[in-house]
Amino acid sequence: MKVSTKARYGLRAVMELGLNYTKGPLLLKEIAKRQEISLKYLDHIFSLLKKIGIVKSVGKGKGYILSRPPSQIRIWEIIEVLEETNLLDCLTTPNLCKRAQFCAARNLWSNLAGSLRKSLENISLEDLLREQEDILKRENKNAMYYI
Repeated sequence: MKVSTKARYGLRAVMELGLNYTKGPLLLKEIAKRQEISLKYLDHIFSLLKKIGIVKSVGKGKGYILSRPPSQIRIWEIIEVLEETNLLDCLTTPNLCKRAQFCAARNLWSNLAGSLRKSLENISLEDLLREQEDILKRENKNAMYYI
């Protein structure tokens, strides 16, 4: 399994907003530069994040902020909109496979998908930001981070 660039970049960009949550809005071009992400690609990612209420724009040319406090944003929300979260077609459409009802492998994949979702639902953006700050303190680095 491989996490897409869209999901990785989206999470990094949302973390950037989270690190600046009390400081005000950030322009997409600032986030793109700090995170070394194409502005065009980031704009596409933010349109998806905006639709589900993770981020909001604060006026033309004024930048973006988080729509909710970091403690109220679950990592699963971000990943779910940016990533294909269905591991196998037979998990959502069992009639695609005549073995679906008696397939132990399907049960394995279903359990794995459920565990992944549950894990990411249990992690808030605030949790991830706290971990990031701890890493930066340990490494004695500035706010530029790489994931």
